[in-house]
Amino acid sequence: MKKLLTALLLGAAATTAALAQTWPAKPVTLLVPFPPGGSTDAIARLLGNKLQETLGGSFVVDNRGGAGGTIGTGMVKRAAPDGYTVLVSSLGPLVIGPHLLKNLQYDPTKDLDYITVAVQAPNVLVVPAASPHKSMADVLAYEKANPGKMSFGSSGNGSSDHITAELFWLQTGTSGLHIPYKGGGPVMTDLLGNQVDASFMNINTALPQIKAGKLRALSITSAQRSPVQPDVPTMDELGIKGLQVYSWQGVAAPKGLPADIKAKLHAAIVKTLNAPDVKPKLLEQGFEVVANTPEQFTAFQASEFARWKKVIEERKITAD
Repeated sequence: MKKLLTALLLGAAATTAALAQTWPAKPVTLLVPFPPGGSTDAIARLLGNKLQETLGGSFVVDNRGGAGGTIGTGMVKRAAPDGYTVLVSSLGPLVIGPHLLKNLQYDPTKDLDYITVAVQAPNVLVVPAASPHKSMADVLAYEKANPGKMSFGSSGNGSSDHITAELFWLQTGTSGLHIPYKGGGPVMTDLLGNQVDASFMNINTALPQIKAGKLRALSITSAQRSPVQPDVPTMDELGIKGLQVYSWQGVAAPKGLPADIKAKLHAAIVKTLNAPDVKPKLLEQGFEVVANTPEQFTAFQASEFARWKKVIEERKITAD
């Protein structure tokens, strides 16, 4: 019996090693739990194209939007942990949605193997160019004089831009009017049309319109000023503490991904993100390359999970 068990263990180890050596032997699905066209989709397509060059094989982006990204994430949880289904997601389904939605088909703290945070980008508070608010001081003065009247558009309940606005009101003791949209596109349309007063947009989304002079950036939620918008002060500089917020895109897989495949995938992603023809372009768009380790991503997910749980409970935020 002892010899049999030893043989089985050695056989399993040999099989795992063989799988890692041959992986990817068939197409790998990069599942994006959002519709095409957003930041997460763009990052997934960049990774897919480059991973094909680095690892060979085929990497195919599959968009499965719905319920704030939680439907697609549940599909990844149920997939075989063999390296052929990989999740590319923003923070929403991993650290925000679980606190807002009931009966999720996955537990982000138990059902996924975290591989790396690929990129992060701060949010920037923007107003239309025609807005009377020229500075953050103007916004705070208006909100204190007119509680609940200044409208803040977001790409949806529980999105990064929504949660940032809620944290802003919490930290400043003010209140505004949250207007949830179905995606970032409609928010931008109404901002440019002066139908909504402000939004905490991802900087990579807002940057083209800021540069075109159609939006005015008042403050940014990063720890330091952004190199792509060096004239925009941070919240901390303006005396608003506790408002460092980053939207981020990470890569994960179903729980149980073989260690050799995880290491191979992680190394290829890190190489891609730091490539001389990739990293500068990401920086120009406002993305900061993170490319951390699986252990660091796991710890970061736990920290973000706890942070946003507290904000959601304190602000009594719901998905409705």
